[in-house]
Amino acid sequence: MSNSSELIAVTSQTLDQIRDDGLYKSERVITTSQNAHVGVNSGAEVINLCANNYLGLANHPRVVQAARDSLDQWGYGLASVRFICGTQSIHRQLENRISEFLGTEDTILYGSCFDANGGLFETLLTAEDAIISDSLNHASIIDGIRLCKASRHRYANGDMADLEAQLKAAASSRVRLIATDGVFSMDGSIARLDEICELADRYDASVMVDECHSTGFMGKTGRGTHEHCGVMDRIDVITGTLGKALGGASGGFTSGRKEIVELLRQRSRPYLFSNSVAPPLVAGGLEAIDLLMESTELRDRLMSNAALFRSGLQRGGFNLLPGEHPIIPVMFGDARVATEMSQRLLEKGVYVVGFSYPVVPKGQARIRTQVSAAHTEDDLNFAVECFVAAKQELGI
Repeated sequence: MSNSSELIAVTSQTLDQIRDDGLYKSERVITTSQNAHVGVNSGAEVINLCANNYLGLANHPRVVQAARDSLDQWGYGLASVRFICGTQSIHRQLENRISEFLGTEDTILYGSCFDANGGLFETLLTAEDAIISDSLNHASIIDGIRLCKASRHRYANGDMADLEAQLKAAASSRVRLIATDGVFSMDGSIARLDEICELADRYDASVMVDECHSTGFMGKTGRGTHEHCGVMDRIDVITGTLGKALGGASGGFTSGRKEIVELLRQRSRPYLFSNSVAPPLVAGGLEAIDLLMESTELRDRLMSNAALFRSGLQRGGFNLLPGEHPIIPVMFGDARVATEMSQRLLEKGVYVVGFSYPVVPKGQARIRTQVSAAHTEDDLNFAVECFVAAKQELGI
């Protein structure tokens, strides 16, 4: 047997084991544009409760038109990286607009927030430094840290006593960087940034926050968890995405202290060696931020919808993780139950997905529902009714 045949045999065995464990993830095909209602697998339209389209901007007329208009003015793509011939004036406009919106000094665009996190730690830190990372941080932060030679310290999710202990353990390091998600995507829980900043001040550390599930709607004016927690002027590095609340397409960014952003432009590998963000994505991102700076109507509607849906599920007797974020995890524990529940709901007209290991820890399978400003109250009430009916049918 050749080496390639052996590889296929091993791969097939792994896939069989994933199926046997009930952890195999199938992809459903959406046959419409992204919205509060979508067509799935060529069937009837269903209510979509599993997209990151928090503000409903993925199909907003102004965002779509801005992207369409940009094709005529700026073309389809740059066919280059930024420092060679891939920087257009709209890239600078979007970077400045993000900085204005977040209240930071400067911003650098990436192809995705995964790239932003992947290119951050290796650029800023060396073996003389230390990273103190929350145990539930996103995979992109974990992978970015792996590329870095700094010493690694991990603290239990949201545990400030453990964070303090890790800061003490890293006391001899030149730089201490605390890294955390602003909102933890599988739980919808919010980082205690006010307490984290207090500890950072006490132990002379810097703070990095991934705001992918926050930018655009957390905080009174939607600036993010740093606004929500009252620490807008105390965060050193913010990473985020255009692919969720800010239009739902693609593209990421790192924003913060101007010296940090300047060094990233010089040495961050995903920035230096990846094509520029395509003009339609940049134009759509600019329009999305303009919408949010004009009014808080969308974020206000989103938070109202989230409260309505959460209260309905609670009345239905479901086990929910507590919180106020529009991520509302419905806990089942068993992966097969979560998968069967999601299938029953799809048949009833509600599109959700069961999450299981390795996306979440073993024994903590769930359906992660995500509410949008584009949902109506009727949508959400109907979805609650379907959850209750499916639960009764499965006897859980």
